[in-house]
Amino acid sequence: MSKVCPDFCLCLSVCLSVCLSVWFYRIVVYLRIWLRCSLCARLSQQMVERLQTDLADLEEAMAKWLHENLPQNEPQMVKEVVKNCSPLLADRMPDFALESQGASVVSTRCSETYRTRSACVSFLGVPLWYPSENPRTVIQGQAVQAGKCWAFHGAQGTLVIALSHPAHITHVTMEHLPVSNAPTGRIDSAPKAFSVYVKDGTWLGTFTYDQHGGAIQTFQLAIYYYVELRVLSNWGHLEYTCVYRFRVGQRFQIVL
Repeated sequence: MSKVCPDFCLCLSVCLSVCLSVWFYRIVVYLRIWLRCSLCARLSQQMVERLQTDLADLEEAMAKWLHENLPQNEPQMVKEVVKNCSPLLADRMPDFALESQGASVVSTRCSETYRTRSACVSFLGVPLWYPSENPRTVIQGQAVQAGKCWAFHGAQGTLVIALSHPAHITHVTMEHLPVSNAPTGRIDSAPKAFSVYVKDGTWLGTFTYDQHGGAIQTFQLAIYYYVELRVLSNWGHLEYTCVYRFRVGQRFQIVL
């Protein structure tokens, strides 16, 4: 039997040692990775469970606090909030009494305008005239501001409007400055009772504007071209009555 070279044996021994060392190192690395992943997964699961428990405790505490601190009429309060956040009915219907849409005022049949001297147009300090709002103000759709209204003498007056389009009138809307925005804290010049007629004199209805209600009040009521507003009384002002805006609406039935 031939004799094995000592150098070859030494080389083989070194190679085996290196291979075993590399394999052992890889095993250690894989074990470390596996242990780290297992630990993270376990910790993550524990954290999720703890967060879920804390969230459940928080929800229970909030429900208890709400039950103890909110009044018993909470459902009614929610309804009021929803109502206040919902668009007004008048804003969800076309306004056939809007000048920019084609409506106009039949001035020959309207009450005389109450002339005020709250503002003056002057030139070089010389007063030229005192402007006042006319019946067109009621159908121009401007934002309601104190004094930006059509005023007529006394507590009874008439306004005739040619509608922008023939309409099957279902609602009319009376708008006035809210009490909260009135400089005097009163709106006694606001219309109180008023009636609505069409061109041939047909009576559509008589309504009451509530001075303590919302600023915009819609009243539910046939194809018409003209409507006539007759203000029958106001809320106490002896000299004049103010109408800020009057709308004529038609509510459409949406068929799906």
